[in-house]
Amino acid sequence: MDIQKLADTLHPLERTILPLVKAHATPEELAKQSGLKDVEVMRALQWLQNKGAILLHVEESEVVVLDKNGERYRKQGLPERRFLDVLTSTPVPLSKIPAKADLTKEEANLCIGALRQKAAISLLSGKDLMVSLTEQGKQLQTKEMLEEKFLKGHFPRPLKALHDEERAALDTLRKRREIVRVEKVKLRRVEITPVGETLLQKGIAPGNVIDTLTPEIIRSGDWKTKRFRRYDVAAHVPRVLGGRRHFVEEAIAYIKKIWLEMGFVEMRGSMVQTAFWDLDALFVPQDHPAREMQDTFYLKGAGTIPAPLAKKVKATHESGGTTGSRGWGGQWSEDVARQLLLRTHTTVLSAQTIARLKETDVPAKFFAVGRVFRNETLDWKHLFEFHQVEGIVVDPDANLRQLIKYLREFYTKMGYADVRLRPAHFPYTEPSLEVEVLHPIRKEWIELGGAGIFRPEVTQPIFGTDIPVLAWGQGMERIITEYYKFQDLREMYTNDVDQLRSVKAWMR
Repeated sequence: MDIQKLADTLHPLERTILPLVKAHATPEELAKQSGLKDVEVMRALQWLQNKGAILLHVEESEVVVLDKNGERYRKQGLPERRFLDVLTSTPVPLSKIPAKADLTKEEANLCIGALRQKAAISLLSGKDLMVSLTEQGKQLQTKEMLEEKFLKGHFPRPLKALHDEERAALDTLRKRREIVRVEKVKLRRVEITPVGETLLQKGIAPGNVIDTLTPEIIRSGDWKTKRFRRYDVAAHVPRVLGGRRHFVEEAIAYIKKIWLEMGFVEMRGSMVQTAFWDLDALFVPQDHPAREMQDTFYLKGAGTIPAPLAKKVKATHESGGTTGSRGWGGQWSEDVARQLLLRTHTTVLSAQTIARLKETDVPAKFFAVGRVFRNETLDWKHLFEFHQVEGIVVDPDANLRQLIKYLREFYTKMGYADVRLRPAHFPYTEPSLEVEVLHPIRKEWIELGGAGIFRPEVTQPIFGTDIPVLAWGQGMERIITEYYKFQDLREMYTNDVDQLRSVKAWMR
């Protein structure tokens, strides 16, 4: 190690503190001796430790500190001392003592108990309750009590350093309100190292090195006879953490970018919907298990539904309407359709978007990334509140091959080399597919969502004609776990500050 180069890197604060370390072993003593602020002393000590010039030992310890009343009694005297000072050789009425001794009624009562315990007073009954000074009390008037002696000491005081008499005084004072308390603190002790000793031999007074170049130093020529302080490029500096979006929000922005680049238009809508738009318009039967309270979050009240469209949806559910289907049969209930709920999927936005389209608007492509709610049991692969990546392609020439190509393109850009598409069943698509990927750690196939082509029972009532609509709804949290190497979906929403600062940004 080149000591001269190391000496040249020392900051003025370090040059002030290092010579004092041998005689003053704590940061508090160093601050008092140097006249520097506590924060300046600690900064200098940390720098010196990084350079190997000192060792900063930190240990957790219990210390005794003065509380609010302790500070007051230290100046004014303990209440029992003031109580004793107004007593004379003749009994004194108790009622007059608080005013004479400047005590509250509560303090006076406390003094009676404390002084009787020391056998310093006795109480005499009569017309007025009288306080009489005993021989022990007369001696105590001229003698310092243990508690008084304890309060005069230096605070904070290490608990383990107290001797027996001080511990007895502490036990007595702790039973009383806001006089002393015991706290856990970190005690710091500074020790100089051989490197520090060698630096001192070099001569490191603050005036020997130029820290800041000023016009006065240039004009006077002082810079010719002094050394310039070196920059220490290896010095430890605190990590500066800038603000950033939550990593889930970063993922959402990246996903939106993928669909926008493929020519899709974003869909948006309310998280509170009627069962009509969330379920009925998508040809989900009114007796479907997903409508039960154990699967769906219902809200109080009822919403409005478009009457002409409701009539078509009713006919489709009951008999198939004009779709050529037999429907679900039974009686379709408008009251059930008007129920309010937290949307169970973003496909509700697809239904509402298609309902607004005209034949001249197609072909058209739309997507959404939105929050949805399912009454799920919380575990490593299920959340009751999560995000869904939704998409539709409304095109007379759309087909299943195009749907698969869109999905593969999306998952390739999300970092998946391959996906598994297998046949499935959903009430509102036919044919239907499930998209799955292999979990890299658990070695299980994880379902990421459903896809398919909307059935005529969906498109014909809300659009007016049977037009092919490619549709998909994917669970976003499951999609992004591989990128963040999470094994549990719940890790995304722990709000752990260290995690939020350290998790990698979404950049591909």
